[in-house]
Amino acid sequence: MQPEIDIGPVTLQTFGLCFALGFIAAGAVLARRLTELSRPPDWAYEMVFAALIGGVVGARIDFLIQNWSDVSDDLLGNIFSGSGLVWFGGAIGGAVAVVAWGAWRGIRGWAIADLAAVPLALGYAIGRIGCQFSGDGDYGQPWDGPWAMAYPEGTVATDVPVHPTPIYETLAMGLVAYTLWRLRDRVATGMLFALYLVLAGTERLLIEFIRRNDDAALGLTQAQLISVAMILVGGIWIAARVRAGTFARPAADAEAPATTPA
Repeated sequence: MQPEIDIGPVTLQTFGLCFALGFIAAGAVLARRLTELSRPPDWAYEMVFAALIGGVVGARIDFLIQNWSDVSDDLLGNIFSGSGLVWFGGAIGGAVAVVAWGAWRGIRGWAIADLAAVPLALGYAIGRIGCQFSGDGDYGQPWDGPWAMAYPEGTVATDVPVHPTPIYETLAMGLVAYTLWRLRDRVATGMLFALYLVLAGTERLLIEFIRRNDDAALGLTQAQLISVAMILVGGIWIAARVRAGTFARPAADAEAPATTPA
């Protein structure tokens, strides 16, 4: 692992580099998709920038809410502090910002969610590479298996061999991103995002069984409870569309990119 890279007087955080790379890769995929949809590819980085700003603001607000007793004495200082971000708040903030951007650009309804499905999966996969390099504590429980790893120089160090769960998540979500990309013109509007909910939720639900997180309720971690909700929403949505015969795109349209309704 390599939490930091020193280049002369400059020290770069590997997690930050992978974080940035995830957004760049998401933008590249979006640009390709927007081109297929006869939309300006430059819009891709507008959407990514909206997600970044909304995500950071949402993650910070969530942190402040969850830690109100610790931050209320210096609220202004903690608002602009460089630490303290919560993923769930970031997801909500990023989603709100992207929906607002889509409304501004005339991309509404489930079409905007479908646009986000592959970039979300790909960005997550790349972000977990940063977790692996930095050893930030997202690794799993102690394990003595053939590919167990210790993180003695990680930002959250451990000398005990554990499951390298960031690697598992990178591989799994990379496969999810590839699968969704292959299906982008084969399913009806909204179904790509529904599939993302089921696949991403299943991945996180399963990985949490070997992660170090504490249980929140019903013997499940907070991430697992959110994952169960994702799976249920996506699964019920897909089942309803399959039952109605509207899950797949019509055969006559399967060879051409789906249009994005305004």
